[in-house]
Amino acid sequence: MTYNVSPVGFVHSCFKEKFAIPRQPHLAPAARGVLELVAPFDQGDAVQGLEQVSHVWLLFLFHQALENKPRLKVRPPRLGGNKSMGVFATRATHRPNGIGQSVVKLERVETARLWISGIDLLDGTPVLDIKPYVPYADIIGTASNSIASAAPEPVPVQWAPPALHQARDHAMRLQEPLVELIEQCLAQDPRPAYQVPTAEREYGAQFWDVDVRWHYPRPGLIRVLEVIPAKQ
Repeated sequence: MTYNVSPVGFVHSCFKEKFAIPRQPHLAPAARGVLELVAPFDQGDAVQGLEQVSHVWLLFLFHQALENKPRLKVRPPRLGGNKSMGVFATRATHRPNGIGQSVVKLERVETARLWISGIDLLDGTPVLDIKPYVPYADIIGTASNSIASAAPEPVPVQWAPPALHQARDHAMRLQEPLVELIEQCLAQDPRPAYQVPTAEREYGAQFWDVDVRWHYPRPGLIRVLEVIPAKQ
């Protein structure tokens, strides 16, 4: 049996590419975006009362990771990308139906837009449903997960002085907390866990409309090298 679903909206996100997106929501509180609702959910009635809610669950599609052949096992980044586990024991993007879920902070509600933060969603992500976060039901104090019992230890992030100046200038232009966004995302160490980069190797990712480049001057340390306008 098959079912057809249609998006209720699409996310306009600070993340323009998959690399460097936090692997869970709320690891980067400065990560912000707007959920643009589509007809018939853009008339206001669908979000009536949502202004009383601080957080929402978003059910969405990993639209750039959809696959025709289901995977039974995946290699989660949390385990270094070298150990296989059953797909249902992980939150890997390679899902049987491409469906993901994230709880995000609801910053503002408009007629056809939800302003959200703490997101881990790629720009253009189709959202299938929105549900209010209910603390008494969604918080389970006795819950456990020995695979991911705590958040990863953040990696220290340093700035080359010109890069910090560039980031602050772009933050003022964008009216976004760009410096905090870069620090929070890079502190999650987005490189594949199996890579051992040399100090000469540079990495890059796009946040909003700027390209950020960084390297690892020594193990366990990230240094931001430049923050420049992204190539069109």
